[in-house]
Amino acid sequence: MQSNQYAITEVKQIINAGGQIVKEYTINTLFTDSRRINNPAEGLFFALSGRRNGHEFVAEAYATGVRNFVVEHGPEFNLPQANFLIVDDPLVAMQTLTAYHRSRFNLQVIGITGSNGKTIVKEWLYQLLAADKNIVRNPKSYNSQIGVPLSVWQINSRNELGIFEAGISTVDEMDKLEAIIKPQIGILTHIGTAHDEGFKNRREKVLEKLQLFKYCEKLIYNYDQLLNFQADIKAKETFTWSRKMNQADLHVFSETAIGKSYYLRAHYQKREIECLIPFADEASVENAIVCWATMLALGYSPVEADKRIERLAPVSMRLELKNGVNNCSVIDDSYNSDLQSLEIALNFLGQQNQHQKKTLILSDIYQSGLHLDELYRQVANLISSKKVDKFVGVGEALMAYEHFFNVAEQHFFKDTAAMLQQLRQLNFKEETILIKGSRSFEFERISRALAQKAHETILEINLNTLLGNLNFYKSKIAPGVKVMAMVKAFSYGSGTFEVANMLQYNKVDYLAVAYIDEGVSLRQAGINLPVMVLNPEASAFDKLIEYKLEPVIYSFGLLDDFVGYALDRNISNYPVHLKIDTGMHRLGFENHEIEMLCDMLEQNRYVRIQSVFSHLAASEALKHDDFTKTQIKRFEKAFKEIEKTLGYKVIKHLCNTSGIIRWPPAHYDMVRLGIGLYGVDSAVGANESELQPIATLKTSIAQVKKIKGGDTISYGRSGKLNKDGKIATVRIGYADGYLRAFGNGIGKMLVKGTLVPTVGNITMDMCMLDVSGLDVREGDEVIVFDPRHQRIEELARQISTIPYEILTNVSQRVKRVYFYE
Repeated sequence: MQSNQYAITEVKQIINAGGQIVKEYTINTLFTDSRRINNPAEGLFFALSGRRNGHEFVAEAYATGVRNFVVEHGPEFNLPQANFLIVDDPLVAMQTLTAYHRSRFNLQVIGITGSNGKTIVKEWLYQLLAADKNIVRNPKSYNSQIGVPLSVWQINSRNELGIFEAGISTVDEMDKLEAIIKPQIGILTHIGTAHDEGFKNRREKVLEKLQLFKYCEKLIYNYDQLLNFQADIKAKETFTWSRKMNQADLHVFSETAIGKSYYLRAHYQKREIECLIPFADEASVENAIVCWATMLALGYSPVEADKRIERLAPVSMRLELKNGVNNCSVIDDSYNSDLQSLEIALNFLGQQNQHQKKTLILSDIYQSGLHLDELYRQVANLISSKKVDKFVGVGEALMAYEHFFNVAEQHFFKDTAAMLQQLRQLNFKEETILIKGSRSFEFERISRALAQKAHETILEINLNTLLGNLNFYKSKIAPGVKVMAMVKAFSYGSGTFEVANMLQYNKVDYLAVAYIDEGVSLRQAGINLPVMVLNPEASAFDKLIEYKLEPVIYSFGLLDDFVGYALDRNISNYPVHLKIDTGMHRLGFENHEIEMLCDMLEQNRYVRIQSVFSHLAASEALKHDDFTKTQIKRFEKAFKEIEKTLGYKVIKHLCNTSGIIRWPPAHYDMVRLGIGLYGVDSAVGANESELQPIATLKTSIAQVKKIKGGDTISYGRSGKLNKDGKIATVRIGYADGYLRAFGNGIGKMLVKGTLVPTVGNITMDMCMLDVSGLDVREGDEVIVFDPRHQRIEELARQISTIPYEILTNVSQRVKRVYFYE
């Protein structure tokens, strides 16, 4: 991320580092991830330690052109042209450097923290204040111990206002962020349950958050939430708001919903003022009140504050990946555009391997704090470093600086309308398209034109949550233990290349599929990880070899078939995996067959055994632990005999998702992560909040009907209301995967925050809900399952099945949309 320049010798002095300077370099970019590097010649790589040890990726960063590193140790690196700055803790060094950088600028800074609403309030304040100030802020939700330093590093001499959010998860974290942000104005947003598990009690959490404001000139907060903390507020001055207490500076005494807006009346400075908020949901209303109070506290008139708040636009902090026309993939980030979020979005574009061609549609960038020639030179360099194949620039500034860009295929248009007129001529086909635009360009029109039109029922997949789940299980295994991710059955209903791209980018070791055609699809989508095929068919061995897939051999017949195939084609040492049946009794060689198997493998030059594995039948169940121990013993006996025969070591793996949690001694060389990757694991305790479901299934209301009590509903006249009421017909049925077993009140869906039951039989494409007493209308959103209100496990309980069946039953005709922050 761009900033002012520092000599590497100056950086060494600032962070009080040891080590030798081999060559002088100028630093203006900070890196913490070897996969996300641009402008390497002027970059400084911090080898941070966490779930991944950054020191293991120094060589990888060096290969990209980085020559400056902050490390805990250095002599073992044989990289002669590199400077190694040696410190006790690279994260502390990065925080020290960025705190120094912050101290050089005399701009006004707003610091924001709270449990919920930080990012929305920050982005809305940017919308409200950008007309008056040159603003620097966190990109997306970069509010952590790493994100805050990277955000503050953006400050330059043209910035007049900084708006930085800070997030914490436990004690002794906020002081470090306060030292970097140094806010003069503080904002405390909603205090809720988020990260409660990191604190002894709510008081400890609030006191930790208040550390951000200990040197503030003014603190803006909800009077109702800090009633018991008045003595703990250190800010020189406060501005309070309340929906209950008239002693607050801003007392909201009247609230009225008007369609999709919310009309507020309040007392302020002994007079009545008003504000119209263009949202009606509770979270948005509270966040908007925070912004209203902030504008008043900053000296804006009530009339001006109302005028600007009425024009607030929704904030989307997520990249949205969806299917596009002409077999394209579309990444929608069409609501904001700045240099930092462009880099984040381009990194996500780079993760996509399903199409060889990568395309960027970009609008002019506003409020960058840089001169236009410097800004668009940096944009052009960034695009070049990310290897974009096709570039579409929209806006007069991009047209003026067209000469900076050197993309193989590039087009420029003065505005969005001009581009849409030429959409057919741009010939989007078989490519991954990133749409990145400032709000005023209305790039949502481009997104609508390029997105594949689909069924209104949508399965939303949160890729950040998937990554969080992956890291949760990685934290449970010892260093060096490999991870095989199960992506069979369309990744348990969650997608193919979309999930596999994320897993490949985050360096899992193996993927596993059920059938050869699933592996072929992954290879065609650009996935180059090793892929194990659990149930290979002899009729498709040609495809297996062509796409370098690795078969599981589980029987003598299959072994004979594959060896015969290899013999006919002069194939030798092909990697295969042996499955041992230790008690599951599904597939695999049984214990009494191991001796004969070893005889067949001895001096067999056609195959090389890549791994030996088995499957635990009941790893999650305490009552079957003795049987699990028996399986472990049988497995150890088998793989020891096999390795002795082979004369070389193989990868051993036994643990499935629940086994990872409950059977650490059986992790061996690799674990197989299945349903847990998607957020479901009965072996995980309720307090393990790091594991979350990744999917939300939602649909919408097609029609609302008033029904008389006793009238029958749906096929077979099986449903009825006991008294007069209303039903909503929603766009999901058993063809979408919402099984008939959910009919007649057994299943429930969330409508307007209320769980309502089904009525009558589920039909192929629709079903009916009892919405009596609710204010609902056509088009309203309906949630079938989500991580918060009704988890997949609850749906499974409703029809006495398992979560696997719920997730894998979601039909392919249901549109998948993938989100990434």
